[in-house]
Amino acid sequence: MSDNTTEPSGPGEPPAFLAPGEREAQQPKNATIYTGQIYSALNGYRSLELDLFVPEHVDGPAPVVVWIHGGAWLFGRRQLLPAYWAPGSLFQAAIDAGIAVATIDYRHSREAVFPAQLHDGFAALRWLREFGPRLGIDPNRLGVWGESAGGHLASLLALVTDPALHGTDGVTGEAVTIRAAVSYYGVADVDTMPGFLENMPQEWVDELIRASGGLPPEPLDVLLGDSPYPRAEANRLASPVHHVRADAPPFLLIHGDADTAVPFEQSVALQAALAAAGADAELVRVEGADHVFLGTDPQPQFARAVEFLKAQL
Repeated sequence: MSDNTTEPSGPGEPPAFLAPGEREAQQPKNATIYTGQIYSALNGYRSLELDLFVPEHVDGPAPVVVWIHGGAWLFGRRQLLPAYWAPGSLFQAAIDAGIAVATIDYRHSREAVFPAQLHDGFAALRWLREFGPRLGIDPNRLGVWGESAGGHLASLLALVTDPALHGTDGVTGEAVTIRAAVSYYGVADVDTMPGFLENMPQEWVDELIRASGGLPPEPLDVLLGDSPYPRAEANRLASPVHHVRADAPPFLLIHGDADTAVPFEQSVALQAALAAAGADAELVRVEGADHVFLGTDPQPQFARAVEFLKAQL
């Protein structure tokens, strides 16, 4: 993290402010950059935007992966990666491999509850299919990739077939075909998730209490508590394990076995469910890694994901 930002109180939490140029530091080199592309503009909400980075050294349209940021469904921005990751390193890894990256915003759970976040993700995919070819990408070679809450949403985008969960926001039309999915330490089964606050180190909980004036609600309760579905049904619909299918795209799941926010067993459950359904799913266990791969070097996990995406796309 730059010396110009405050230290976050927990892995992945946003700094209190950003110094000039920090968002730009995430942008890759040797890429054509399209920033602030509005993919959905719903009345009553902020416009939702994506940034698209297209490698300059690729002959013909490039495959593209949609990056989905984390933040407990409560915070985060498309331009910001976990503070413990070297700025620009993840997007650059994809560009160097000839893969374009679309990094998207979506509505936070205090703006709109589930399934709004899925509607936003599918709207972004449809926008890329509609307009991507004129920007140098091949939307027929499309993958999804996310971390934490973004890994959870990436898994759902790759698995969900129910049109009601796809929504009709933004560009409309048939569902977009996803050819590969990468999830870093995403929730797989809401019903078996322990409370986030139960697992946090006490100093993080103390900081949350200080910042919020009291202990905040569980992130999953904010996401699902006021959903249009009864809570048990909302839990099921928001759980990737309940959407697995034999014709799912290939999955790569990467998860630290010391994760104190989302237990490693969440990815174990999703890999097992996909394999039982006959789908292709690989699980990489990162020994000693906490959430956001804290305690280990994240660079090998970027390389693993890019290698997988390049092979599939």
